[in-house]
Amino acid sequence: MTYLLIDKRPDAVVKAIKAACVRIKAAGGLVQNECGEYLFIFRNGKWDLPKGKVEKGEKMKKAAVREVEEECGVQVMQREQRICKTYHIYEINNKPVLKRTNWYAMRVKGVPELIPQREEGITQALWVAPSKIAPLLENTYPSILQVLQQIGE
Repeated sequence: MTYLLIDKRPDAVVKAIKAACVRIKAAGGLVQNECGEYLFIFRNGKWDLPKGKVEKGEKMKKAAVREVEEECGVQVMQREQRICKTYHIYEINNKPVLKRTNWYAMRVKGVPELIPQREEGITQALWVAPSKIAPLLENTYPSILQVLQQIGE
């Protein structure tokens, strides 16, 4: 579900939302192999991109690479520019959580075998050609759509 909030003072609305939520910083990657395919994971019943929480004292860029490597068993050869930031709200133990995720473009050498991190709820990891992404987007999160829109996919 997506909401659009319209207010004469949008900064005040954002500030109020942040104050009402537990805040989590996360980082992830849109990973491309040498054939131009993108890395997608299937986690908790949805198609997603690899991402995770930033550890205390860790830099966003390093966290993004670490999470991709841990969740998919690949070695990132090149981390490129930040694509965008996304925000989403969900609940943990009846408390609202605001998660901010920094997304980075990444590349790997060749077309490495993917090893989904099952303990993180990832049941599938696969390389997807840009022309084959559309069916996955029928079962993904709005934030993932935002990341792909930023790169023109």
